[in-house]
Amino acid sequence: MIDPSLPVLAVTGLARERRIAMGTGVEAVGAGGDPARLRILLEGRSVPGCRAVVSFGIAGGLDPSLKPGDVVIGTGIVSRDGRRSADLDAAAAMVGLLAGLPNRVISADLAGVDAAVLSVADKASLRDSTNAAAVDMESHVAATFAGRHGLPFAAIRVICDPADRALPAFAANALTPEGEPDIKGVLSALVTGRARIGDLMRLGRDSNAAFAVLARCRSCLGAGLGIPLPPSQS
Repeated sequence: MIDPSLPVLAVTGLARERRIAMGTGVEAVGAGGDPARLRILLEGRSVPGCRAVVSFGIAGGLDPSLKPGDVVIGTGIVSRDGRRSADLDAAAAMVGLLAGLPNRVISADLAGVDAAVLSVADKASLRDSTNAAAVDMESHVAATFAGRHGLPFAAIRVICDPADRALPAFAANALTPEGEPDIKGVLSALVTGRARIGDLMRLGRDSNAAFAVLARCRSCLGAGLGIPLPPSQS
């Protein structure tokens, strides 16, 4: 039996995602965009301590039709270990709560990876092999954790970098272990030529837009990120 008094666990990568996710009926955790560290963090929970698991944050686009600020509600997570379905009732509830959002909202699979997908060619290749709409580095870890404990799993991801836009190479290591921007690392990338001002400005613009939409989604979803209570407890 799932205890309906427990919070929903929001699994994030970035500290900003974690701060947005937190609220009534939600516990938010993250590991700075490091899937290995996230696995250790989740495995360290002696009991799951939650009634559902939600992957929450921004993502890279794989579907060429998706633009920054579009919202993907996961129908499943595809990774090197195969595909795990999301809880369709939870996904449907999220879609319903986001009906008034001015941004595009779609239901589709997400790809979960252990290393950042930076180039346009790699995004296209991942799209071809998974048919996923977007990619992130937490959803597959969160889905595995939920499956191991028999908990409902859902995912909401807002597109930041679209399929036709590459991320600068330094972006793969631009975070602190807490998920905050690594300012020293970014400055070093600029000084050594591994990053350009134009790339940083574009990435900042897209990420700010994505975070603004994510915050609006959080407001629409409300307590417990909109995840329904277990049927017998509703």
